[in-house]
Amino acid sequence: MKSNVPVKYSIKKTDKDLLLKWYHLLFLGRSLDERAPNYLKQAIGWSYHAPAAGHDGIQLAIGQMFRKNKDHLFPYYRDLQTCVAAGMTAEEIIYNGISRDADVAGGGRHMSNHFAKPEWNIHNVSSCTGNHTLHASGVGRAIKTYGEKDAVVISSQGESSVSEGYVYEAINGASNEELPVVFVFQDNGYGISVPKEDQTANRKVAKNFEGFKNLHILYCNGKDVFDSMNTMEEAVAWAKREQKPVLVHANCVRIGSHSNSDRHELYRDENELRYVREYDPLAKYRRLLLRYNRATEEELKEIEEKVKAEVKAAHKKGITAPQPTPESIYDFVIPEPYAADKYPDGLHNSEGEAKKFIEALNETLKAEFRHNPDTFIWGQDIANKDKGGIFNVTKGMQQEFGKKRVFNAPIAEDYIMGTANGMSRYNKDIRIVVEGAEFADYFWPAMEQFVETTHEYWRTKGQFSPNITVRLASGGYIGGGLYHSQTIEGALATFPGVRVVYPSFADDAAGLLRTSMRSEGMTLFLEPKALYNAPKAATPVPDDFEVPFGKARIRREGRDLTIITYGNTTHFCLEAAEKLAKEGIADVEVLDLRSLSPLDTDAIIASVKKTSRAMIVHEDKVFAGFGGEVAATISEVAFEYLDAPIKRVGSAFTPVGFNRILEAAVLPNTDKILQAAKEMLEY
Repeated sequence: MKSNVPVKYSIKKTDKDLLLKWYHLLFLGRSLDERAPNYLKQAIGWSYHAPAAGHDGIQLAIGQMFRKNKDHLFPYYRDLQTCVAAGMTAEEIIYNGISRDADVAGGGRHMSNHFAKPEWNIHNVSSCTGNHTLHASGVGRAIKTYGEKDAVVISSQGESSVSEGYVYEAINGASNEELPVVFVFQDNGYGISVPKEDQTANRKVAKNFEGFKNLHILYCNGKDVFDSMNTMEEAVAWAKREQKPVLVHANCVRIGSHSNSDRHELYRDENELRYVREYDPLAKYRRLLLRYNRATEEELKEIEEKVKAEVKAAHKKGITAPQPTPESIYDFVIPEPYAADKYPDGLHNSEGEAKKFIEALNETLKAEFRHNPDTFIWGQDIANKDKGGIFNVTKGMQQEFGKKRVFNAPIAEDYIMGTANGMSRYNKDIRIVVEGAEFADYFWPAMEQFVETTHEYWRTKGQFSPNITVRLASGGYIGGGLYHSQTIEGALATFPGVRVVYPSFADDAAGLLRTSMRSEGMTLFLEPKALYNAPKAATPVPDDFEVPFGKARIRREGRDLTIITYGNTTHFCLEAAEKLAKEGIADVEVLDLRSLSPLDTDAIIASVKKTSRAMIVHEDKVFAGFGGEVAATISEVAFEYLDAPIKRVGSAFTPVGFNRILEAAVLPNTDKILQAAKEMLEY
């Protein structure tokens, strides 16, 4: 809808000082925008630049409405003018563009034109277009949860990024949860070279959202400073007053190519290019100032000269600023974890009543929620009366901790992960646990956000840590078939910036979960669902038990063969080891990794040195499974100690069949492990 609010800003009524301030900001933004390609030509940097020219009106308005350290701003890669209008300096823009260590976004770690200033709540976002809408909804949830009535989130993006499914998830979620988020679509008619009509049937993309309840939609001329300012003023005021989301659709023009890697002359004709140049927002604003006698030519030229001097000085600082050092790549990969001082090795001697794996998880979750009131959990089906998730891990939690801290999520895995990333930006004390999917098999829609979140700490040079525990019910042995039996650690452990743990027993499940929930950074917590209620996984669990990351556990001492394992297969390995001992064949050591990333290489090598034989067993497929990394480590570090080739046991290179006969044929079991061990020992 078009605004019915009285016009606050106009060429005739707006204070002159403010008009001249805007001209300074607009001319500064344009000057930096036009200067950016020169750095690439001179081989200085700024190899990626998406020009803001043509979006000037709406970007000025977004930046001017943002209040540092109060609101939260998520700019996209074309938002140079937005960031200038929000208060970032010419030096800060150039440091980012040429990737200097002084770049406040993250010290040159992220792509140029990805402007941010985390200390002000101008957030560092990914290159995956539009994915920050999910983060914006997450911050909006935090604002609402903590009862902050005078703050909004502003999320900006191009209209073509709205084609991404997670954008719909974000806006649908904000509408459903009634979150104070202003989503701005800057519509220039193109997604790189793809025209808007190839993206959506509606000429105005915002119309795709008109059926969303609680969503207030406004349209404005993004080329016009005053219409943009008035619309953004209304949008922010409405979001704060109503505590509901707003969508602003701003009609813009793209004067230049999509970026410096694009040639728009290949798909736009001269008539179109002439048209967009005629609608240059900066030129129009300058003409209005002169036409209505709100500024003189001399005053404008004086501003322009000041800007030129400002940019020149910023340039000098930029090219003389230090480059990042090569060795710095290892800094800020992941935060230091919580130090488990009570149980530094993750071991205990408790002889109390044995608790089931699922009981240990449930009790630890509740204990940590009591420990830290800034702890939250959500996922699918986790908070329905007496039901707590598909497997009842979260049973009783909503009743004790309330709906603000324990609640259901939509069937939208990207939304589950993306809002966890967003909400954790609000407060460093916040700890979030999510059931990333009902089964690990269904986590794949969240992979874009998973990857994004693993990069955050490194990308921001430690300025933002997503403090998230991602719980996934994993593995087979339950007759689940192709889509309820996957164990995906081999794929997910390849990403730096996330810890991956996979407990086999109730005590380790409790200890690793406690450490994860108290740590900064993200942890992938894989739960072998076949062990939830299995007596063989039940153990005594001390109330305060902690297991540090990267500490393997010897489950059985031995001297003839080392079996390295984790999760479900730990129990099969122990059974096989006992059979070999009873038969008088061998004394087998079973090493339970517990933690895959970080990996306890020292424990692995120490065991292999002792036994001179290594077999790796896991539920995942042998081909491309995590065991390949363990085998490579042993080969590189302890090859001279081996008396036999390394052997791996795991699933066949097929999907898991639903029929129990097929499932058994695919998955590893005690007999398969026993046979493999005998073959190794005979070598």
